[in-house]
Formats: sequence, C-alpha cells, structure tokens
Amino acid sequence: MMHGSCLCGAVRYEIGAPLIEMHHCHCSRCRKAHGAAFATYAQTSAAELRLVAGADQVRAFHLPSQARRSFCANCGSNLFFALDNLPDAVWVTVATLDGELTMQPQAHIYVASKAEWHAILDALPQFAALPPSE
Repeated sequence: MMHGSCLCGAVRYEIGAPLIEMHHCHCSRCRKAHGAAFATYAQTSAAELRLVAGADQVRAFHLPSQARRSFCANCGSNLFFALDNLPDAVWVTVATLDGELTMQPQAHIYVASKAEWHAILDALPQFAALPPSE
C-alpha cells in the first residue's frame, strides 16, 4: 500500500496496487501546471486509487484535449492526471507520494516541447511525444 498527500495535508490518498510505469513529462501543459521543467507521473489503476481524506478539497481542471488535472483547492498541489478515453487509468504526481519509492522513471516524454533552458543529462530514453506501444 502506498500513501500520498498534498502540500498542506488536507488531501490524502492511498494506492492499493503496484505502480504500472513512471515517466518525466516535458509537455508545455505539465510545465505550466507544475511550474517546473517537467512533471513526473506514475500510472496506476483508477480502481486502486482511493482518497482517504480531503475529497472535498480536490478540484479538477479539464483540458480541451479530453484530459483532467486534479489538484488541492487549499494549497494548489497537483495530484492526478486522467484521460477521458482511458477511464481505468490515472497518473499520480510522484512528488506527492509519501515515503520511499523503489520504482524509477522509464523515460522522458514529449521532449519535442521541452523547456529550452533545461538539458536532459541522464541516459533514460527520450520520446518526442508518447513512446510507441508495445
């Protein structure tokens, strides 16, 4: 069982299954939402993500691309990302997970729109958009 929370602690959640994958997203929307060069997300099953406190503090912003970003209304912490066409999946903002995480990111995605002022210096695979499906 993994646990996570927002900056102010009003929203707390738990994940009852192992994470599926993790990536660094460099798209302009993630950069703007997080105020950083990239955002790191890990995918899990929507059925395994449970809000245990602060559900009334979670707000969602719907993007025109049929995506939804959820955040804490009190402190503004970015919490989750979901796609309308993939209702069984949710991506958790890794920085909101509490405790140690043994999983490592597998790739950088949307590097075609990465911040010009940020150099990617690790050896992870880089994809202009999404990685090809296996």
